[in-house]
Amino acid sequence: MDMIILPSLLAADFGRLDEECRRAAASGADELHLDIMDAHFVPNLSFGPDVVAMARRAVPGLRRNVHLMITHPRKYAPRFIENGATTVQIHIESADDAAATLAEIRGKKVRCGLVLKPATPAESVFALLPQVDEVLVMTVEPGYGGQSFMAGMLPKIAALRREALRQNLPALTVMVDGGIGTETAAQCAAHGANAFVAGTSLFKLPDMAAGVAAMRKAAAAVYGKNLK
Repeated sequence: MDMIILPSLLAADFGRLDEECRRAAASGADELHLDIMDAHFVPNLSFGPDVVAMARRAVPGLRRNVHLMITHPRKYAPRFIENGATTVQIHIESADDAAATLAEIRGKKVRCGLVLKPATPAESVFALLPQVDEVLVMTVEPGYGGQSFMAGMLPKIAALRREALRQNLPALTVMVDGGIGTETAAQCAAHGANAFVAGTSLFKLPDMAAGVAAMRKAAAAVYGKNLK
């Protein structure tokens, strides 16, 4: 299982976002993660589709993983896809029908994913796993960067990986986001996560490449250890 590292643009220097995108690409990151907040589904505002387009121009070869923290993702997902999203994630808790929204995203020939808030049980997405490429477990409350990792989410990560294997979906990406650094990435990997969104812990480093490499190595060393 490949370990996938996604620097989160929410923690970048907003005064030079194009340079920060290029720094993430040069660090060996696999994808760029963009948090889209509408100040309704979560209590904060962040980016719009134009920032996704900027990232596409800055580093065309780096995939753009777009996390829609918005009330009506079905209405807005097409705009983000048109502007360069290569994966679109929606919340299972959003107001729109998840299955229909995922089908429309996949119909645009991009990857799709589901996201769970901390209070949402893993079982809420089990029936939809065959329709998605990835599931993101929030390990903080969505809406703001720089929060502390919630270790209570580790059993949820393991439950999702076990269910994916039970459904014969070994390639499903199980992603985590929130308080992720080298140590917490390893904890999540041991419970079955293989993709790690990291904002502050990577963008604060003078040598992001070293941070990406260390996180990937630490996660790979213990992947699945606590699933047995």
